[in-house]
Amino acid sequence: MSTSSQRPKALLLLILTAVLWSSGGLLIKLVPWHPLAIAGMRSAIATLFSLALVRRPKFNWSSTQLGAAVAYAAMVILFVSATKLTTAANAVLLQYTAPVYVALLSGWFLGEKTSRLDWAVLALVMAGMVLFFLDDLSLAGWLGNLLAVISGMATAALVLLLRKQKDGSTIESVFLGNALTALIGLPFYFLGGPAPGAAGWLILMLLGVFQLGLSYALYTWSIKHVTALEGILVPIIEPVLNPVWVFLRLGERPGPWALAGGAVVILTVILRCVLTEGRAGTAVIGERRSAPRPG
Repeated sequence: MSTSSQRPKALLLLILTAVLWSSGGLLIKLVPWHPLAIAGMRSAIATLFSLALVRRPKFNWSSTQLGAAVAYAAMVILFVSATKLTTAANAVLLQYTAPVYVALLSGWFLGEKTSRLDWAVLALVMAGMVLFFLDDLSLAGWLGNLLAVISGMATAALVLLLRKQKDGSTIESVFLGNALTALIGLPFYFLGGPAPGAAGWLILMLLGVFQLGLSYALYTWSIKHVTALEGILVPIIEPVLNPVWVFLRLGERPGPWALAGGAVVILTVILRCVLTEGRAGTAVIGERRSAPRPG
């Protein structure tokens, strides 16, 4: 099938990816272990899951494949470190500046120009994110804020480099990134305090298999059939969904600003998907009508 015919499915899978990613905030809180030990073990489990899924990974060791792997590991490790050194709200908001970098660079790097609609959507989404975290933002923790900004840059680099591999196999970059993250987290398995109990290991399995392994299997397929900007804009609903699981499990109710900001983000992303799908459908119909008919 052509990329255009797979696009609606890819957008739906990106939403499912965001749902899987959003479970991380709650699940990580429930594991009493060093954050880098959690990050490393989660990635180790995800590596094994990816290996079972792919069976025969296709490593070409290109600069694009290796660059995406390094960007992935940097994104994961820097974000976990940022959440220890600044507020969670600061870390998430600053990491999700990634769509701005993607919008600025996708034209030069991928030849995918950012439309006026995309810039308008991006402005609304970023405004919604600020509203969402307004009550929890802080100027404290400058080092954590800096790491979160760099994590956002790494996230953008990962999206661009995965999209660059749209004609090849992308899951190998994530496989290598998870393996690298697991290796970096290795010392913290022993220095991060007592190992988790049975419940903790069950949660780590859920994190590795579903929150990372399955989600990135879906993501690496979807990024081949959407633009780089769509690949980062649609999953931006992830931090908005995070408090939903926390509320359902721990009863922490989001404030009015968070609800308003979350509504802006979700509605904007949905509206953008509907509008672009409508345009894509009209374009396909136009191509069919203008195509020469056999005599």
